[in-house]
This record gives sequence, C-alpha cells and structure tokens, in this order.
Amino acid sequence: MPALTRLLIANRGEIAVRIARTARRLGVHTIAVYSRVDRDAAYLDACDERVSIDGREATESYLCIERILGAARASRADAVHPGYGFLAENAAFARAVVAAGLCFVGPETEAMAAMGDKSAARRRLAAAGIPVLPGYDGDAQDEPSLQAAAASIGYPLMVKAAAGGGGRGLRLVREPTQLGPALRAAAVEARKAFGDGRLLLERALLEARHVEIQLIADADGRVVHLGERDCSVQRRHQKVIEEAPSPAVDSVLRARMGEVAIRVAREVGYLGAGTVEFLLDPAGGFYFMEMNTRLQVEHAVTELVTGLDLVELQLRIARGEALPFAQHQIELRGHAIEARLCAEDPANDYLPRTGEVVDWRPDPAARCDHALRAGTRVSSYYDSMLAKVVAHGASRREAIENLSAALAGTSLLGVTSNRAFLQRVLADRAFRNGAGVTTRYLETTFANAGARAVVPEADLWILAAWLSVATAAGRPPEPEAWHGWTPAVPLALPFRLEWQGSEGIDAPGAVRHGIVRLGRGIARIEAGDLSVELVGRLVAERTDGEATVNGRTIGYRHAWLGPTLWLHTADGDFAFDSLRHSPAGGAGGAAATDARAAINGRVVEVTAAVGEWMRGGDRLLAIEAMKMEHEVRARGPGRIAAVVVAVGDQVAPGQVLVRFERGGD
Repeated sequence: MPALTRLLIANRGEIAVRIARTARRLGVHTIAVYSRVDRDAAYLDACDERVSIDGREATESYLCIERILGAARASRADAVHPGYGFLAENAAFARAVVAAGLCFVGPETEAMAAMGDKSAARRRLAAAGIPVLPGYDGDAQDEPSLQAAAASIGYPLMVKAAAGGGGRGLRLVREPTQLGPALRAAAVEARKAFGDGRLLLERALLEARHVEIQLIADADGRVVHLGERDCSVQRRHQKVIEEAPSPAVDSVLRARMGEVAIRVAREVGYLGAGTVEFLLDPAGGFYFMEMNTRLQVEHAVTELVTGLDLVELQLRIARGEALPFAQHQIELRGHAIEARLCAEDPANDYLPRTGEVVDWRPDPAARCDHALRAGTRVSSYYDSMLAKVVAHGASRREAIENLSAALAGTSLLGVTSNRAFLQRVLADRAFRNGAGVTTRYLETTFANAGARAVVPEADLWILAAWLSVATAAGRPPEPEAWHGWTPAVPLALPFRLEWQGSEGIDAPGAVRHGIVRLGRGIARIEAGDLSVELVGRLVAERTDGEATVNGRTIGYRHAWLGPTLWLHTADGDFAFDSLRHSPAGGAGGAAATDARAAINGRVVEVTAAVGEWMRGGDRLLAIEAMKMEHEVRARGPGRIAAVVVAVGDQVAPGQVLVRFERGGD
C-alpha cells in the first residue's frame, strides 16, 4: 500500500484549503506551496507546512514541474495532490511525480494521457461505441484542411483546443466567414494555455445542456457513478452555477448516462475521481464532450446530495483501499446548488477585476469553500474565482432559496464581484423553472449589459452619503463626535460622491453632492430639491449595521479603502469615491475615444498602428489576465495618434493604451 502521510498540495486558493481540511482530518500532514504573489495568502494557514516555489506568473510557479517536485523533495512529501487546474491533468507531471517515488493522488498516467488529448479521445471512444458529435479530430492542422472539414460537418460548429478545456481555445462559429479568424484565435489561446495549438471541430448544439457524471473507481476495477451535475449556466464557456441533480434528468436517463460514463472509465482503465461531460439535447440524446481526470470545481454539490467526501475517497483510493460501497447503495438526497463567486464585472462583459479585500464575511448558513480574509490581494496572475457558495435543500426550489439568501448575506468588499448578478440569475423565472435552461441561457436572457448591471437606487445613495461623512477618515467616533451638539444645531457637513459604475452603463447622476445634517441616531440628507431623513446607528467598519430610509430598513456593512467607501447591501455591493475635497469639474484631459485598460494584466498582442484609421469595434490589442485573453477594441471611429504600450507591458485599470487624434479624420 503506497505511503500517504505527508501530502504536498500542488495548488493554491480554495481548493488547497478544501484538500487540506479532509487530509488533516485523516491524520495526513499537509504541505502548501506558494508563489511570490501568494506569500501572505490565507490558504497557507490551512496547511501544516509551507514551501516557496518563487515566481509570479503561473508558468514560473504552479505550472513549473521542477519547482513543484523541488518543493516535494524539500518538504519530504510522500504524496502529491494536484487539485484542479494548473498541472492537475498534465500526464507529464503525473509521470514525474511517480518517477520521483511519490504517490500521485489521481488516475494512472496512461488514462490521463488518453483523455488529455481530446482528438485522440474522440477517436478512441467513437470506436468503442460511445456517442460523439459529428466532427473532425484529424492530424492535418493547416487552415485549408480545417476549412474543408468544417464544410463537411456543417454550421454552426465549435472550434476546440485538442489539448485542453476550461473554456480556453474554444470558439463558436456560425458561418464560414467566421471560421478563419476563429481558428487563428483559438490556436493562439490554446498554445498559451496548454503549450499545444492543435484544434478539433465539432458540430455545435446550440440548445443543449451541459450535464456531467461524477465517477469514482478503485484499483480493483470497481467503477461507480455518483449521479449527475447540471452545469448549463455558463459565461464565456465557463461554468457559473452548477446543481445536482439536473432538472432535465430523470432516473431512467441518469442510469443510461451513468452506464455510458462507466464504459468510458473502463475503456481507459480509470482510477480515482473523474468526470465525464456530456451535451444533452432536448430530445434526451447525449454526446461525449470530454473527461476531466481530476476533482471538479463543482464537486461540492455531489458531496451534499450523496453525503460522501470526494477528497477522502481520492486519498483512500490512492492508498490502495477499495471502494466501500456499490452502485445500488448510492442514494441522492434532496438538491444542491453552487454559485462561483468571482472577481469580475458582469456588466462589463464579465471582465476580471483585481483589488484588495477590505471585508469578507461569508454567510454561515451555507457551505462556502474559500481562501479569503480581509487584506487578501486579488491579483491578475490567477483565476478570477474567489469562493464557491453552496446550498442544499429538500427540493430544488428550497436549495435555490437557501443559496440566494446565503449570497445576500455574504459580504465581499474591496473588489468588484458577481455576487449580486448571481442573485439575479437565481431569481429569474426561466432559471427557477429549470426546464429550458441551456448553455446559451446567460447569453440570451442577460444579453445586454443593462440586464447584468447593478445600479445603486436612490435610498442607497442616501445611505452612502450619510456614511461618507459620518464615518469619514479623521472624524472622531461616537460619543466624542457629539461634543457641543444640540438637537437645534445639527452638524452640517458636505458630501460629494462618485459611484464607481461599470464602463458603458448609462446611470444618470453618477456624481451627487449635497449636505448631511448629522444628529445622534438621525440625519437629514439634502441634495438639490431633495431632503430625506435617515434613522440609524453608526457601526464600526466591517460590522453589521441597519438604517431606515424612506420607511425602508436597509441592512448594510461598510469599509473604507483610501478615499473609497465600499458599501454592502442585500441588493448589491457598491464603491463610492468621496470627492469632498475635489473640484467639481472632474479629471478630464484625455480624448473621449482613447482606449483604456479595464483590468490589470499583461499586453500579449498589439494590432493597432499609429496613423491607422479604426472603426468602432476594431481590435486594438489583447491583454492577458487571470488565465484568459481579453480584447481591447476601438470605442468609436478615429485615427490612432499613439500606441502607448507594447507587448509584455503590465497595465492597470484606467491606464491609456491607445490614443486617438482629436477632431476626426
């Protein structure tokens, strides 16, 4: 039986915490690795020991096999758990771990390699009678060959990276004119993400659901499925909300899909935890997409409905233990649903965001897998997912209600997140009905930025105005603040706030100013013709408070980050810049059409050239952040006056990238 007493977790963030929690419960000594960026990260506290692997970029740290193995040697580890992402599905890494005399917590390298090459996997499984979509998985990768294959398959079709997944190297092509650019862009993205630019083509199912089967297999050849997860709610081909069981799968279909998934596992001699992903059409037909040879991000929903600990099963199987149950003993209880809390701006095309977390308080009523604390710096180097909020209920409706309440009670301040947008999705009638949700649900239901934006209502402006002066830096706390105060002479203080809204969102009154007349437990806010009374007791930062505005009682939390007031409410999280000492005119100075960075990241491509005339929407350059490539396009027509950045430059939000001539052509 392999030794598994000192486990190195070759990952970071919430999954490192998740693995460590179970490993320590089983008496296994845990070892964390960290990059230069993560030297003060919260996840390190979850482990018994920590080892530096240096580097900033993932390629220099968590994707560097030699550095991971060096950390394993230095810490005397006898086993390695890869988590998900990074090297988790890298067969070369698994081979190197085994060659170093360590136990790899995952499948045999042959199975990992067989499923890691998506083209080869398609061919092998099709030959074994597993249903796959019509497509092309050949070796010829020149554009004419791919164009010819596409014509034979028909449109719409998907261009997919042969060596990866996770939404990278993936493009939907609706007509022949889109194919050439999609092939080139997907190949570039695949090479950057996986070191392999090979592509495959598949017929696109536009009205399909993404349904996956969780498997677990032991060394004696026993393979069991643990039911399905529905992962149809996606943006940019990446999952946002996952649930188990699927509202589109009954017991008969579950048995059929489970049987096929088990056949896939047996075909490659699978060991450990893995997931077979299918596309499910409206008629009940399903087609193999890929097999993930690792623990999935969304494994928690399966744990909640089965009562099993998947990490524990992984560790026990890696030790050589047999599965302690048979297929007929698996019972699904109730419903579970998970939302990925991400540092991103849904209204601005889901662009990732960075910043410092100044308040973090997950709702204790739901499971929350995370590695956050106040002071955590969200960087552009790694994935934008910060936490997973997971709720269970006796029914799907109850699980949705529980998750919605948990999200409302979760405070994340200091970095823009999708928290309020997730609540909006959970409240949507089509989602609650469940039957018609496909992988295009977000694309169609929340197609425009306004449908995804969360704008502060009038009552929240009043609350922010009160907090901006009553809790402003430098003001003494109660009760000293009321020295000399009388009801007849309230403190009159000016406020001037600018809401940090999403780019391109039409929100009248983004800057508001006026007077706050402060009293003890009461205030009157005056702005122009508006005069509103607020009743509330001041609380310290990062503390639950309550205020009544216009008869409405609002629960809130707040925190300051420099001159910015961050405000948490059940309706959303908002950042207001306090401009009490700033001139009314604003910054000004730059041309309205200048292209600016919306995110922290690194410039990986520049297509713009000085003197070139651009139309609105033309591509100017690309920025890489959080493992994804983001295009910067011209906001309107104009001639380029200057390209301010070059490939390799690090950029920050608001930084000018390309300047346009003033005054037109």
